[in-house]
Amino acid sequence: MNIVFFGTSGFAVPSLKALLEAGHKILLVVTQPDRKKGRHLRLTPSPVKEIATALDLPVFQPDNASDSASLERLKSAGADLFAVVSFGQILKREVLAAPKKFSVNLHASLLPRYRGAAPINWAIINGEKGTGVSVFKMEERMDAGDIILDKAIEISQEDNAVTLGERLSLMGAAVLKEAAGLIENNKVSFEKQDESFVTFAPKLKKSDGLIDWKLPASALHNRARGLLPWPSAFTLFKGHTIKILETEVIYDEGRTGVPGEVIAIEGDKGIIVKTGQGFLAVKRLQQEGSRPMAFKEFLSGHRFSPGNVLGAS
Repeated sequence: MNIVFFGTSGFAVPSLKALLEAGHKILLVVTQPDRKKGRHLRLTPSPVKEIATALDLPVFQPDNASDSASLERLKSAGADLFAVVSFGQILKREVLAAPKKFSVNLHASLLPRYRGAAPINWAIINGEKGTGVSVFKMEERMDAGDIILDKAIEISQEDNAVTLGERLSLMGAAVLKEAAGLIENNKVSFEKQDESFVTFAPKLKKSDGLIDWKLPASALHNRARGLLPWPSAFTLFKGHTIKILETEVIYDEGRTGVPGEVIAIEGDKGIIVKTGQGFLAVKRLQQEGSRPMAFKEFLSGHRFSPGNVLGAS
């Protein structure tokens, strides 16, 4: 098939490669404009643009892929299918209707659960035991179209949003490749989403990372895993912001303290902090302006001891 591929983040790269490996022709790669990043705010291309350029594929970077000029460019491509994966713009009905067949999207959840911008993060934050990917026929409502294929995957306690995202990215590429084959051979079937099971995964805000130590240790562990790489779970201590990057839940009824209090520092476990229920062992952390560190290295350069209370400004 002749395909226009829409994608921006690294999550979309395996999908682009999978469609090419399946023999489909990528007429155009649509991705977000280069953004300023890093300490020196250099203009940086998206991961999808980088791989498209390396593969000598034509690239289109509109500020708004649904404006009139962009629509004309997309229509002129003459595509059979638009494939959208982690693109980052909402596409209007006129764009979705431009290809000869239709437009599909690969979404990192088992729809209709976790519609929205951050399905991987919120699945972990909410303590889900499993998630998956869905390929669906796009309509103007966000993530609401009929499902073509989906596939489930377990979430382990060791998973964070980065590692789970990598697994879902590879699995999603295979599912999208299979769906494209069905579409090309006119063997596709559609299943409507059950609106009674809809949940949402809104875009993350920096404030989502602020730790409330009154919450149970399990909830804080899930938040620390789910908020990587941004905004990360963080707490305040003596006027500094400290990111909590890796944790473990510890249940110990023999110790007491107030939520946020450092109860102990244990060489084989980490910095043990009292929560609203149970204890959290902080294993890896990062103070603002510094690099991520294992807790032992962090303690060698920071005054941190039992009795300190985290969360106080």
